[in-house]
Amino acid sequence: MTDNIKWPVKIRELHNHHFDSTIWNDLLFRDDDIVISTYAKAGTTWMQQIIAQLLFDGDGELQVAEMSPWMDLRLPPKEVKLPLVESQTHRRFLKTHLPVDALEFSAKAKYIYIGRDGRDVVWSLYNHHVNANQMWYDALNNTPGRVGPPIEPPPDDIGQYWRDWLTGDGFPFWSFWDNVSSWWDIRNLPNVLMVHFSDLKRDMPGQIRSIADFLDIPINETQWDSILEHCSFDWMKQNASGSVPLGGAFWDGGAQVFINKGVNGRWADVLTSAESHEYEKQAEMRLGSECARWLASGMPRNADE
Repeated sequence: MTDNIKWPVKIRELHNHHFDSTIWNDLLFRDDDIVISTYAKAGTTWMQQIIAQLLFDGDGELQVAEMSPWMDLRLPPKEVKLPLVESQTHRRFLKTHLPVDALEFSAKAKYIYIGRDGRDVVWSLYNHHVNANQMWYDALNNTPGRVGPPIEPPPDDIGQYWRDWLTGDGFPFWSFWDNVSSWWDIRNLPNVLMVHFSDLKRDMPGQIRSIADFLDIPINETQWDSILEHCSFDWMKQNASGSVPLGGAFWDGGAQVFINKGVNGRWADVLTSAESHEYEKQAEMRLGSECARWLASGMPRNADE
């Protein structure tokens, strides 16, 4: 029974060099829509690939980036993006990097949130940012409609990048703590599944079966080996152009730079113990001990498990 559930309500709009959250106000939801959410660099592209492989029986030729648009990215503008999304005839799987309170939330759609330790997020985010080319900056900063300051090139020192991100709560992107806590707060809704990047790394086959079950997607067992192959990091790295926006044109080195290493813990050789402890202290303060533990390592997904 869902009659007595208190569903999330949108209370704000978010705008910056990347975001235009108002697009969700105009989206006509379908009952079988799937929404993939992360902060950023937490396994979004991986989850898009997993869902595409489940829906299309292990097809390795899919142009997943086109099939699964980032809705709240303000490029292309919503006047262009919404008709494209409306014209899709397959089961839609849409991407967002918004916190829950900046989304129009559907009681019928299914939501999958992917969490990852913030230190691992930043190391992946730095690779994303430092390899961005002038086309990326021009698109984000010069396309009409930007609200707020432009995004600038990152410092050469990843340690400084980390300190700016932590003290600025996600600078120069958006709030990490707000994003994580907003999804953690609704983790027990019947149409929300929390998945952790580390759990996908530990047991991808088991996680994919759980995801399929949550989404009510019957697995074509005759194509199971193909599904697993096409969801592996090595295969995605080698075939990155189909998974990355514009085939990777915004990054020096192309799509394979966008799909970087897929590993955790690279921060351990750079951050001091004091810096790492400061992050852990903030995580517990901003998220609570239970969520902070989950974010650091994964399981359990829900409070009652």
